[in-house]
Amino acid sequence: MHLLNLFDYEQAAKGKMSAPSYAYYAGGVADNLTLRDNRAAFERLRLRPHVLVGVENVSLATTVQGQAVSMPILIAPAGHNKIAHADGELAVARAAKEAGTIQILSTMSDTVVEEVAAVGGSTWFQLYVARERQYSERLIERAEAAGCEALVLTVDVPVPGLRENLIRTGFRPSALPPHLDPEKFSQTDNNTNTFRGLANNYLDPSLTWDDVHWLKSVTKLPLWLKGILRGDDARRVVDCGVTGIIVSNHGGRQLDTAIAGIDALPDVVQAVEGQCEVLVDGGIRRGTDIVKALALGAKAVLVGRPPLWGLAVEGQTGVTNILNILRHELETAMALCGCPSIKDVAPDLIFRL
Repeated sequence: MHLLNLFDYEQAAKGKMSAPSYAYYAGGVADNLTLRDNRAAFERLRLRPHVLVGVENVSLATTVQGQAVSMPILIAPAGHNKIAHADGELAVARAAKEAGTIQILSTMSDTVVEEVAAVGGSTWFQLYVARERQYSERLIERAEAAGCEALVLTVDVPVPGLRENLIRTGFRPSALPPHLDPEKFSQTDNNTNTFRGLANNYLDPSLTWDDVHWLKSVTKLPLWLKGILRGDDARRVVDCGVTGIIVSNHGGRQLDTAIAGIDALPDVVQAVEGQCEVLVDGGIRRGTDIVKALALGAKAVLVGRPPLWGLAVEGQTGVTNILNILRHELETAMALCGCPSIKDVAPDLIFRL
């Protein structure tokens, strides 16, 4: 099978993975309405291209929090990369470094932050705040010492969503590949952060805006909040002095019927009034999706599942191919829209059905 696009890679990955493992990556929650709408929301948008613009040289280069990246495509945090391939997060880190972009490492990764950061690429660290604040502080200290360049607080998981698909497919610790330790996440250094005990023993449902100020007091890293879908919440983020916002519904894996990130994006961008950077994720599978996100005000996008499909199919090479496909599609879409650079991608490209 010739793998031409991200959809091809997903199908190939599905053929390589066990049904429970594929369900862990691919599934949403409850009726999967938000999961499906993440794609449908992009498909509801159309592009109005400019013509007769010189596009012999199209540049995808941009910056995120002042850091140069080769393209406005970052790798979203995703737990348990070793379900897809034994090299897990290390393969993703190497591919991200090769591509000149940023990998956001999950708290729930199968590879410790020190090993991933040692690859030498650009690494941000995603944080779930633990009930024991001292434990989270130790994780932050490790991320800082390892050389991570930002801290990403996920705010949309006070409790886990209704992962009915995992129950139906029988996903459980014993279903994980044999190279994984099903009892403990590699990132942790205590016994509370177990796969089975995540909800009851680790996630803190008491998290509030006060804890954002606490985080700012215990880290020197730029702080991003991931999981914002409302303009009024985005305004509060700005008031907290946070570096940036990631508009996200957690890939449709938390609150079913939550709106798609691309639909929430304009409200958030308007609310922050340019006072912090805004990224978006959820359902991005084509270069035209990225153009739409940029046109609606995102500084860059995050992709979560597609690198996992590449990882499952071909390891590091597969992740590299995923990023190269998106790079080529984005470059083509920008040329066809009459946009030789990222700054030329403007709101007037968007037409809503």
